[in-house]
Amino acid sequence: MFRTFEISEPRFESAGLRHVTVKSASLKGRGDITLWVPSGVTPVGMVLLLHGVYGSHWAWALKGGAHRTADRLVASGDIPPLVLAMPSDGLWGDGSGYWKHPAQDFERWMVEDVPAAVLRAVPTLSETSSRFITGLSMGGYGALRLACRYPDRFVAASGHSSITRFEQLALFVEEPLDAYGPGEGPRDVLDVALANRNRLPRLRFDCGTEDLLIEANRELHQGLERAGIAHEYEEFPGGHEWPYWEKHLAETLRFFGRTRTG
Repeated sequence: MFRTFEISEPRFESAGLRHVTVKSASLKGRGDITLWVPSGVTPVGMVLLLHGVYGSHWAWALKGGAHRTADRLVASGDIPPLVLAMPSDGLWGDGSGYWKHPAQDFERWMVEDVPAAVLRAVPTLSETSSRFITGLSMGGYGALRLACRYPDRFVAASGHSSITRFEQLALFVEEPLDAYGPGEGPRDVLDVALANRNRLPRLRFDCGTEDLLIEANRELHQGLERAGIAHEYEEFPGGHEWPYWEKHLAETLRFFGRTRTG
């Protein structure tokens, strides 16, 4: 699937973090993935963690300590052993939106290429291992939209401080939205959920009460409720910032653990 596949040397890895670079036809170039692999146990699934605008594959680990949160929860038995897969979004502009562009398919990169690279890098996982997806801000948009668009590929999805409508990207990115191209399918999370309402994975999302996207998340919650689509929604104190995402990633990982064992 990949013309080239580079993986970090185990002797130099630390804190369970592993690094992969592949040449992807979807990206028309190379893409990076940071992995966290739990030590001493056999993982039972993978969690794709999508970063927000301006970030890259290292953001969840080195700004949010995601691997430390997962390690603590696995060690305490709060969640089953899950691999964290933290890919770049393709590094287009301020943020690709995890969307199919005219020249590059960032949606396919996330849904097909990243899981394939993870399976190659972590051979103790298999095609039947559970797959989950989450993210923050633009990554929350990507996680919720992609899970609803490809419901057979993910057991559950979660979003933190999520963009919920495509047009909200304009709050963060420098590039004009028409540069993203028409893509494929509905652009907004609620529209995608409605289009696949009879076969959705389990959904949850949360937002800080001081976040600029709080009303958008409340509207998504209300829209899902009106449509009778099951989901979990929570609000916590906090803004659109890393201390919030670092703290509340634990809720998502516990949700995934409950989904897998429930």
